[in-house]
Amino acid sequence: MNKQQLDPIIEKVKHVCKSSGTRLTDKRCDILEILLISNKPLSAYEIADIYNNTAEKPMPTMSVYRILDFLESEHLAHKLNSTNKYLACSQIDCGHFHQTPQFLICSECQSAKEIAVSTAIFEALGKLVDKAGYTLANSKLELQCICRKCSAGTV
Repeated sequence: MNKQQLDPIIEKVKHVCKSSGTRLTDKRCDILEILLISNKPLSAYEIADIYNNTAEKPMPTMSVYRILDFLESEHLAHKLNSTNKYLACSQIDCGHFHQTPQFLICSECQSAKEIAVSTAIFEALGKLVDKAGYTLANSKLELQCICRKCSAGTV
């Protein structure tokens, strides 16, 4: 993603944050831009390294975690629990809430893609979980896969 693609997204995000009574500060914006530009999920430490390589004043990793918590709470970023890494929401620029995010994660190159899964599938899954005597605690799915590039050997 280049600067021309990034600017309209950031402006829309600022408007969404303002509408919800929050603010996209400069540092929050910088971290979000790092996630938007990245072609793979990043850990908080990787994000801090990228930020600190270009910033005048370094940011501690703990601050990055706080910003990531904010971005998650505003549905602007997602945490992949299986890898403890973060990525920007793929529908960040449309301005409305979506279904529960599901992720395909390449076990070879670590790329990840957010996909939409129908509500009917989750209802059926919920029934199976209930029938087994469990309660679904988190409906986010993280499926380990191999992307087309890796399966074709082009990475």
